[in-house]
Amino acid sequence: MSNSVNNNLSKPIVQKILLALGSKPIEVTKRIEATEYDWRQPHYFSINQLNKLDSFTQNVAHTCTENFTQLFHGDFDVTIVSITQHFANELIDPDNEQSYYYIAFGEIQENPFGLIAIPVQSAITWTTQVLGDTESKEDSNRELSQLEVSLLLDIVSALVEAFSKTYDNNNLKPAKNIVKDQMPIELQGTEELCKITFSVKKANSENSPEAYFLIFCENLKPIVEKNVQNSEDFSAQEISKTILDHLQKMLLSVTAQLASTVLTFEEVMSLGAGDILLLDKKIHEPVELIVEGRILFRGQPAKSSGKYAVVITELCSAQ
Repeated sequence: MSNSVNNNLSKPIVQKILLALGSKPIEVTKRIEATEYDWRQPHYFSINQLNKLDSFTQNVAHTCTENFTQLFHGDFDVTIVSITQHFANELIDPDNEQSYYYIAFGEIQENPFGLIAIPVQSAITWTTQVLGDTESKEDSNRELSQLEVSLLLDIVSALVEAFSKTYDNNNLKPAKNIVKDQMPIELQGTEELCKITFSVKKANSENSPEAYFLIFCENLKPIVEKNVQNSEDFSAQEISKTILDHLQKMLLSVTAQLASTVLTFEEVMSLGAGDILLLDKKIHEPVELIVEGRILFRGQPAKSSGKYAVVITELCSAQ
């Protein structure tokens, strides 16, 4: 019997078997790109949540622009520069080349919502612009005068008011005192913080001084989750309609099956061009339309616009 098998499995047939079994190596032509993941950076917010946060901060910037225009009787443009996530240890000791003014804000001073960090040069530029003075790059690290400190508090108040209005919490207020070069919030180093950098530019000025909000990520959760509707808020009818709408858009595989037959492995491997394969149906019997493995329709073969077609003549049971 073994000799008979060896004689039947000739080299061409063996090659057909190997090809049918997928022994031919698959060439990978598409390069797979992987996104670099830095475990040292926090990932408190997902990309979708960051998109919501970006929309929120754009509204904050718009409100800031309106507040500055009304408060200082001039044209200002507040722009969001970036939104980044950090562990607190990255920000506790900022670069020594630049001094900062800090002011905390929140509902109560003992439990701040976040803070605003303003580089000294930005503070000087803003206050001189508000006073209508000519911009000067001299004394970039000088101490602010009492009048300038008062104006800086007004500027910070306008920023916090814009944030509070957009956040829908009118209880967020700035602290009474501005602190220089020392954060007014006690941090351990492992807290996850969101840094929202923005610039304030006065009309007809080439200078766009920057500053940033530094906010605990957990305090921003209501913003990124605000538009998510709980399933309990939907009625049974709304849920059914949503599911039905989704199902109606699903793609289904439809196969037109002319007929079928059963052959042995040897008979299949011996088939060649010009051979006639007899099927298990007569020529007048209908074609079966199979949808996801089930026969749902029957019809007659036809053609339309030069393509094969089936005219549906019967609706089958979906059992």
